[in-house]
Amino acid sequence: MQMAKNVNISKYTEDWIPVKGILNGMIELDNGQYVTGVKIESKDIFIMDEQTQNNVIYGMRNFYNAIDYEFWLVIADRPVDINLYLSQLQVLYSKTPNPEIRKLIDQDINKANMFMSNELAVVDTEYYILFKEKKQELIQKRIHNLITNLANAGINSAQASNSDLRMLLDNFLNGGTTTNFGTVTSS
Repeated sequence: MQMAKNVNISKYTEDWIPVKGILNGMIELDNGQYVTGVKIESKDIFIMDEQTQNNVIYGMRNFYNAIDYEFWLVIADRPVDINLYLSQLQVLYSKTPNPEIRKLIDQDINKANMFMSNELAVVDTEYYILFKEKKQELIQKRIHNLITNLANAGINSAQASNSDLRMLLDNFLNGGTTTNFGTVTSS
């Protein structure tokens, strides 16, 4: 019977995920492939008239049917710091003479304070379409096609940024906690 060799296994996620770095809106993997995609601006179609809703749904159906490669639709929550918003509300409150408007502003201030005091996470939900590819020219073509086809469906989008991709990795690997040590960077 042969004993297994003593393998030094790291307790840090960064040491075993196949990420080499993040650069130019792409996650470079150890195998030479890149993960990238687009960040989609959210749109509430339920406040639109029925015909406009149907146009967006039809456009999105055509968009998804035109994608002929593997992709991931990713939904992630990005923490939002509302301290600046709260400060602006307090300044607005002190400058507003109208008692009815002051009451509305005060209600918003109280609600913001409730979120902060209860340690409720204030987040912005973000949407991404990501894909994996090796060839740079194909990556740029796919990014362009995604943005153009989403625009044709009435949806705004842009290539995911380095910050977006770091946030996605933090969400999935670190429970949303931003890491300052061992952060994935390009060498």
